[in-house]
Amino acid sequence: MSAFTAIGEEREIDRDEFTPGLEPQPTWCPGCGDFGVLKSLKQAMPEVGRTPEEVLLVTGIGCSGKLSSYFESYGFHSIHGRSLPVARAAKLANPGLEVVAAGGDGDGYGIGGNHFMHTARENHDMTYIVFNNEVFGLTKGQTSPTSPKGHKSKTQPHGSAKDPVRPLSLSLASGASFVARTAAVNPNQAKEILVQAMEHDGFAHVDFLTQCPTWNKDAKQYVPYTDVNDSEDYEWDRSDRQEAAEMMYETESALYEGEVLTGVYYVDDERPSYQQEKQALGEMPEEPLAERYWDDDYEWERSADLLHRHR
Repeated sequence: MSAFTAIGEEREIDRDEFTPGLEPQPTWCPGCGDFGVLKSLKQAMPEVGRTPEEVLLVTGIGCSGKLSSYFESYGFHSIHGRSLPVARAAKLANPGLEVVAAGGDGDGYGIGGNHFMHTARENHDMTYIVFNNEVFGLTKGQTSPTSPKGHKSKTQPHGSAKDPVRPLSLSLASGASFVARTAAVNPNQAKEILVQAMEHDGFAHVDFLTQCPTWNKDAKQYVPYTDVNDSEDYEWDRSDRQEAAEMMYETESALYEGEVLTGVYYVDDERPSYQQEKQALGEMPEEPLAERYWDDDYEWERSADLLHRHR
């Protein structure tokens, strides 16, 4: 008997179900791109057939960390840069959940960069949304890993001497099987990309450009933008790593020249997820590990017995 009876329930789902009954007053600044992430995520969930009881949203620290407070689902507010390990563990223990992790560019590409690289390398079946506003917003405007070279801030008053991280290229090189970029100013595209990301079996990374009108006025609102998947000016094979890498590099270079390119850049539908790899090795059971806590007939292994196998 399954304790997770809400998972797999077939019924009509309305996006309003993902708005908390006692809705907290958002503390994001007026005009913040984070509102666009929240809106598109609420719109995407019904399209993938998920109810609030079937979703776990894990957030880090920063403005993006407030997402789980404004979104009705299971939630876990982790520490800075650590949303991915929490999300990975939850998905492995209960693969029936739709697991979404979220963090900012400082949270995800800086402090949590190591977790980002290895989660992509292992291809965990989850969606990772990175709020990329090219600045540390919550702590009031410090230079972040994606801030352009020359960007002046409290931590770099004479301008940053460093080239920015290229998140799409980093994601592809690390092993992500789905890589995309969208923007808060394009909520319809953002919703469609999030739907594709959540339906993808494997690690789906979505770099979400979110304007920060308070602390990063240089980036403005990331407009005008071009959807490279719909434009006749861009054509490449999204399943070809080399072609995708070239398109990503062009996209990342264009952003700092004032041209915003968005879309899905790379998709590998053939690669097994980490869970599937572990099951193929016989190191993970087919049934959800989390259900064992509710199975009175399950005979638990002792740690001493597990250690004995490796002697």
